[in-house]
Amino acid sequence: MAKSEREAVVLFKERLLKAVSGENIIYVISEPDHIELLPDGAIRILVYADIDTIKERFKVRMHGNLPAPVAQMLEKKHGMFDGGTYDYRLDGVNGDAASLCAELRDRC
Repeated sequence: MAKSEREAVVLFKERLLKAVSGENIIYVISEPDHIELLPDGAIRILVYADIDTIKERFKVRMHGNLPAPVAQMLEKKHGMFDGGTYDYRLDGVNGDAASLCAELRDRC
């Protein structure tokens, strides 16, 4: 698609911009510097959970064993998006994702 990372970023930002008023894209961001790729008008949703829940979910994915370096990485990164501005905040443990999806569908 692109010959360089810089070109790929430009193309991706263009695609995200088109998605604001056209076909929707769900873009899961796991690094804070990727937030700058979002265009004006993008709907921003923070899905959050407590650190113990996140660790347990990773442990299940890793077949019952959560290595110490992974646990430390999760602890270090936990909450790194908390200070941002979001259109919606969804509790990833007790929140109602179906209701949020319905609201988003009605909004678009």
